[in-house]
Amino acid sequence: MARITRHGPTVAFDPKKNQVLLIDQRLLPHRFEVFRSEDYRTTARAIRDMVVRGAGAIAATAAYGLVQGIQAYRGRSLQGLFRHIDRVFQTLREARPTAVDPVNAMVRIRNRIQTCQSVEEVRQRALEEADRFAREQVEEARAIGRHGATLIRDGMRILTHCNAGRLGFVDIGSALAPIYEAWRQGKQFTVFVDETRPRSQGAKLTAWELAQAGIPHFVIADNAAGYFMARGEIDLVIVGADRVVGRTGDIANKIGTYTKAVLAARHKIPFYVAIPLSTLDWELESGMQIPIEERSPDEVLYAWGTTQRKTFERVRVANPTSPARNPAFDVTPAELISGIITCHGIFRPTDLWSHRSTLQSGFSS
Repeated sequence: MARITRHGPTVAFDPKKNQVLLIDQRLLPHRFEVFRSEDYRTTARAIRDMVVRGAGAIAATAAYGLVQGIQAYRGRSLQGLFRHIDRVFQTLREARPTAVDPVNAMVRIRNRIQTCQSVEEVRQRALEEADRFAREQVEEARAIGRHGATLIRDGMRILTHCNAGRLGFVDIGSALAPIYEAWRQGKQFTVFVDETRPRSQGAKLTAWELAQAGIPHFVIADNAAGYFMARGEIDLVIVGADRVVGRTGDIANKIGTYTKAVLAARHKIPFYVAIPLSTLDWELESGMQIPIEERSPDEVLYAWGTTQRKTFERVRVANPTSPARNPAFDVTPAELISGIITCHGIFRPTDLWSHRSTLQSGFSS
């Protein structure tokens, strides 16, 4: 099986063919393939259908999807182009409503092209800005890793939920960045990987990444986290986020994150959230205002994977006549969070607002 470190970034762009290149995460860990998106509508579907997922990865994908739409425009009118950009923007924005990163990435590009004087200048600058965003995301991840690694000591047992590693970003990740950096420094520890039902991004993606890196880990059932915490077998929790409310420090992350935060508070285990600056939302007033995506009930009712014959199959695991509800995210309030790990350091959730000038300028500069 190919190693992700040999392949390169999770998200890339082919300017000659105007295609977005994505590691197809639906097939991992059983098959490694690159998905080529031909146009911005296909890119939006790739985000919605979870060919690519993870706040940082879909942000970079949306940025390149916006570039795709711009490059495909065949008119000469700047006004016509900007009307077209609005349509492309809206299509990509609606693909995954809970994550704010894609919107922030596209807004940054749209702001940078406002002063362009020609269609060709818009095309060139948009691509430059999308590339810049992708590069900066990797640099942010390195800084997140450096700051977060200070929390990790030899012998620790670290719990993760969902996937916020290389596959969730252009490279390196957010929640796994401190783990990668601490391992690089020679620290010895073990990672407990929540399976993260219903799509099992922990069991499929985080476990695959850690196995690729040679980091000791166990996959555990989501409902087993409390058991291990009660036995004193978890020392630290690090998760990512899809949106962080800058005013309050409330966060939205993969469904089940709130449960882990409550359990961590009950057992006095530090609970940290690692994010790039694009995850910060400075407009909302509380976490309860975050739109929560509800996905197909089939994700709960069915399981998908490979058989011993190496064929992919989808099987129903629930009672044949039962319906299901499938919220993809939940909201964890600031009082349950020990700190927010960013490229500028680790902040108390309630201190984000007082540091907004630094955090905002760091993303928009």
